[in-house]
Amino acid sequence: MALFRQKPAVAVATLPLPPKTARIRLIGQEDVFSRADGTAQPVKSLLRLEAPMRYGSFVWNERGVPAGETWLRIDLSKQILSVFRGGEEIGTSVILYGQDDKPTPTGDFPVLWMGKNHRSSLYDAEMPYTLRLTRDGVAIHGSDVREGLATHGCIGVPMGFAAHLFDVVKPGTIVTVLR
Repeated sequence: MALFRQKPAVAVATLPLPPKTARIRLIGQEDVFSRADGTAQPVKSLLRLEAPMRYGSFVWNERGVPAGETWLRIDLSKQILSVFRGGEEIGTSVILYGQDDKPTPTGDFPVLWMGKNHRSSLYDAEMPYTLRLTRDGVAIHGSDVREGLATHGCIGVPMGFAAHLFDVVKPGTIVTVLR
């Protein structure tokens, strides 16, 4: 039995993405994530990807990763969300993002509010495991992540991944969204 019933998207994103606002670059043997504000964070992936990521798929492995600052990186051009703790990648997922007339904003956003069983009054839609990023309602939330779907500006992630995120993120966690 499904906990939430998803409504299909009314449109898909088709416009080309603007230039990237942040990136990961290799410095020596260490990857460094450069945020839009110019700060840098060393990163390392512990995840073993056995096959290419597909819509609805995710990988999560935080075994052996010590406590530390958690932050999220969303690359709209690759449709990937990565979760880091103390500079080590502990999760990654394919995402949905905003359709052409309701684009997902880019930049660095602190998580403003969290709601496990949130329902959007604007769209009359369930938004489980909501991590709100903007005052006007853009959020990361559980979704039916399938090819051809888009959001009204939010970042949709698979339900299982959303549950993991909800467990490790707290208000104030930084989310960097780039193109």
